[in-house]
Amino acid sequence: MRFQLLGPLALADGPDTVVLQPSKPVILLAALLLHANSTVSTEYLQRAVWGEDQPATARAALQTCVLRLRRLFTKHGVTGTSIEAVPGGYRITAGPPTLDLLGFRDQVRRATALVRDPEAELYTLKDALSLWQGSLLANVRSDVLHRDEVPRLSEERLRAVERVCDLLLGLGRCGEALVDLWTATRVYPGHERFHEQLIEALYRTGRQSQALAEYRRVKGFLLDELGVDPSPSLRQLELSILRGEELGAGGAVRAAVEPAPAPDPGPASRVIQGAAVSLPAATPGAGPVPAVPHFTGRAAEAAAMAARLTGPPPPGADGQRPLTVLVSGAPGIGKSALAQHVAHLVRDSFPAGRLLVRMTRADGHPRTADEVAAEVAAALGPVRAGERALLVLDDVADADQVRPLLTSPDLAVVVTSRMGLGGLIATHGGWVHRLTAFTEAESYALLLAALGTERVEAEPHAARQLATLCGHFPAALRILTARLLTRPGLRLGDAVDWLGDDPLARLTLTDSPDHSVSGLFDRALGRLDPRLSEAFLRIGAGPPELLDEPVDTGGTGGTGGTGGTGGPEDHPPVPEDVLEQLADAGLLEDGPPGPYRIHDLLRAHLRRTVRIRNRRTEKV
Repeated sequence: MRFQLLGPLALADGPDTVVLQPSKPVILLAALLLHANSTVSTEYLQRAVWGEDQPATARAALQTCVLRLRRLFTKHGVTGTSIEAVPGGYRITAGPPTLDLLGFRDQVRRATALVRDPEAELYTLKDALSLWQGSLLANVRSDVLHRDEVPRLSEERLRAVERVCDLLLGLGRCGEALVDLWTATRVYPGHERFHEQLIEALYRTGRQSQALAEYRRVKGFLLDELGVDPSPSLRQLELSILRGEELGAGGAVRAAVEPAPAPDPGPASRVIQGAAVSLPAATPGAGPVPAVPHFTGRAAEAAAMAARLTGPPPPGADGQRPLTVLVSGAPGIGKSALAQHVAHLVRDSFPAGRLLVRMTRADGHPRTADEVAAEVAAALGPVRAGERALLVLDDVADADQVRPLLTSPDLAVVVTSRMGLGGLIATHGGWVHRLTAFTEAESYALLLAALGTERVEAEPHAARQLATLCGHFPAALRILTARLLTRPGLRLGDAVDWLGDDPLARLTLTDSPDHSVSGLFDRALGRLDPRLSEAFLRIGAGPPELLDEPVDTGGTGGTGGTGGTGGPEDHPPVPEDVLEQLADAGLLEDGPPGPYRIHDLLRAHLRRTVRIRNRRTEKV
């Protein structure tokens, strides 16, 4: 049993997690765990539970809370951890395996000792940050703890994130650093070092204009909100960019005419879960499995996947093939997030390492099977006998990409794909989890985790309306919460009106246009065969009845009539094989109603695409 403090206070037993309901005993437990292995005074505990205005019976009530906690421990089978009454107060004992906060600090200390090996330090810090699971103490209603303890813990995390980004920049992985820095600079607009790192990463990836725009943005914020100028290092960074100077790791400036040093051709040694791994100096497709911030929902799927990955082979397995779990579904439905979350849940069962392999290039083209196989072999290296490794093969395009990797019984493989990959399951077996949109409860839980309990529960009806406008679509909810986090003063009720005016246009990050619902759908359509894409546009722009009674003749059903609104001749029936191909690509969902349906956001995008195309045609 493990206590989780780095998020909502919870008890975890393997893949099973119980988030504790807000109560005074839960506040007491949080206060004790925050100071684990130390005596916490009775006076401090009373202030944490009741605030400054304490009842006369606070001391006796505190003893009752202790008794209730002990019963809670018994109910959930907590062993090896107890609450002791000691002179002056109470104490709870815990260690890194039983309390995530101590585990985080232990990993950070280990990372500090690896300063001579930046790859190993980076991986260790990312493993430490993976323990953070959402808004700190979201279910602990204590003004004292949120005032005194949460800022201190947040600072510990920020230092680790800052160091991770420094390491990524030092290793030349600027594009990877951008992912964390976009979020960090928006959530912490006054943290100048994050802005400095973001500007450097933008410049070093060839985005000079964006780097200068970001400098102007943070300069305006500092002047308007704080009345101060940017730091000398930020001003120097801007000057270096304007001069066209080349930046080295960490913002150090080299003259633009000076040739960059040749990259080290040798492998970089890294440690994955205690096993030595050799990686090439640059491996754009493979790396450690990153943590998923604010992961919520998918409890049943996560538990089933974790059980299958850690359980014995299924009856009749020949023991020669790796265990395979396929996660399929629409673009943006949360396949990668679920796979990465499960990889962290089961990490203790895979001491030979957990490796995330991107199977599609940034331009949308799939990587070759030979390329991926060579990369995985180099990354995992020699594995000690009896130790298992876990591969997460993310965004697989077809079964042929995967089959060459399914060669060792010491591997477990999680495949994520928009495609159904029935041929892979037919030849190699495995389990399939096809994801659909969130339930209302899952959407609400994500808003709670990402935006914080106080903001969401102050306007619960508006929060549910926002989830509905997003169609309970995970990617849309993630983009929405990112936008709301950058506007902490915006009421959720006002956000409902703002989003409802044009959901597709508003579900985009203005400073990172690639992160948008429309862009996500456009990229998915771009992967389709042109005839199939044309048929899908016709289906989306046509009446819902097109999906009710497919015909069983061949062909793609033609490409005419995308803008028609007349009778049946404007919307000829769609062949069943076309619908099956679209469903296999994750673009059609199973009914009811009807055998197939299109998600509302996707249908809106298709209709907008057709309208824009028709307007362009009319102008010509």
